[in-house]
Amino acid sequence: MTELLDLAVKAHGGLDRWRAVRSIQVAASITGAIWFVKGQGDVLKNVVLTAETTTERLTIDFPGQDKIAAFEPRRITIKRGDGSLIAERDDPEASFAGQRRETPWDEIHVIYFVGEALWTYLNTPFLYTQEGFITEEIAPVKVEGEVWRRLQVTFPDRLKSHTRTQISCFGPDGLLRRHDYTVDILGGATGLNYASDYRDVGGIMIPTKRRIFAFEGDYQPVWDPLLVQIDMGEIVLS
Repeated sequence: MTELLDLAVKAHGGLDRWRAVRSIQVAASITGAIWFVKGQGDVLKNVVLTAETTTERLTIDFPGQDKIAAFEPRRITIKRGDGSLIAERDDPEASFAGQRRETPWDEIHVIYFVGEALWTYLNTPFLYTQEGFITEEIAPVKVEGEVWRRLQVTFPDRLKSHTRTQISCFGPDGLLRRHDYTVDILGGATGLNYASDYRDVGGIMIPTKRRIFAFEGDYQPVWDPLLVQIDMGEIVLS
């Protein structure tokens, strides 16, 4: 583990506390321009996400709709409360091949994108301590008078995330400030994912707001439009 990753893990609650957590349940509103571009509008405005911590699996409950979706890298299912199947897709990543920016998404596309994204976000930075991750501290950046140390993270092939190599930026207190990446299933679209409004949930520090914008050149933000907005309400660790 690099010195920076050790600092970040301790700042977010420590590895011993994290290892006692098996899942994170979050009531969330996920909105922003991307969903309208993809023809899905406010589909995620009121959802409950449950991310496992040791297995890449995330479920999405749609309150009042009798519908629960499950993301795993190689299979998506959407079921009713009684377990009956609404939709399913094996090898869901393959269904993004050939898509353009304006290509509309179906519901399974949405679940796959949210699954690979939120599973990563909710498990950061502890995720980076797992076997197979390669981490390296790279040159820091100065943002609005604060120096952010940057950790370049290469994901193992066994996991699905936005792209294989990503950058996490940490403030002087060790907390995540921003998560920088491109998105393979969106043709390499760029993302600066700002994390804020931290809450101590059972000893784990979790950012309850995320705002995601595109970037150009050397990580210069494009402030309009706001691509994704994530606001978290109740959070439960189990």
